[in-house]
Amino acid sequence: MSTTSIYRWHGGHLQPLEYCDMFGTAVAVADSWLVTEGAVLALEVHRSRFLSGITGEHPGLDPAGFWDAVIAQIPRTGDWFPRVELQLRDGAPLLVFRLRSAPERTRSVRLATHRGRDPRTSPLVKGPDTAALLRLRTEAQARGADEAVIVSPEGFVIEGAYSSILWWRGEFLCAPSLDLDRVDSVTARSVIALATALGIDVHYESVTPSELDGLEIWALNALQGIRIVTGWIDGPEPAELPGRLALWRARLDRLRKPLPDPPATGPGL
Repeated sequence: MSTTSIYRWHGGHLQPLEYCDMFGTAVAVADSWLVTEGAVLALEVHRSRFLSGITGEHPGLDPAGFWDAVIAQIPRTGDWFPRVELQLRDGAPLLVFRLRSAPERTRSVRLATHRGRDPRTSPLVKGPDTAALLRLRTEAQARGADEAVIVSPEGFVIEGAYSSILWWRGEFLCAPSLDLDRVDSVTARSVIALATALGIDVHYESVTPSELDGLEIWALNALQGIRIVTGWIDGPEPAELPGRLALWRARLDRLRKPLPDPPATGPGL
């Protein structure tokens, strides 16, 4: 059974938040990551992405102190999917931490191209478009898919509602063109950095879904890691090179590092 505990940052401490009334509340910045038995992938990159999204318009907020308190609060055993948020409640900033048990993870995913306009208002920042992206994924699920894919006005693949999209052309790893605005995915960045370190060429392309026909396609995010695309509703027919997904999932897992130890407390400390 999944569990969630919610805390707010107040007076330099995390305090239980007994209610979660979202009326009049907007999520300005958010981030989440998977913690498995106390280990996490690229935690410092998640930290940098979250803190860089918080502007200097909120003096005295202390997001760095909030982050350190969050990390100390996460259990070092079990599977967790914590989430941090900067909320604006009637314009007033509030830092919120959700300690959530990790949902089920899967090896594969089915995609569907979003048919309408791009609903994102802040495509470079994780958080503000959460509600709109949830609607996209829900619509995709009604069509028999697991995830929606956003395309540009020209029809080029940008990203999934909750994932980044990569694909393979033979031995080349490919990603959407850097000219297409999207959230800087920590998981995709880790895979691309790993590919570069291994001497694998990485290409950035503007492609339509139909141009991915017959290729191995991956969907990536912090919760699921790398998933193989096994179907695309009214889209391309994906392929899979046996063994490649397992190899890269294992490589990514080996990059996980233990959370920093929580600060010692006690008499005289």
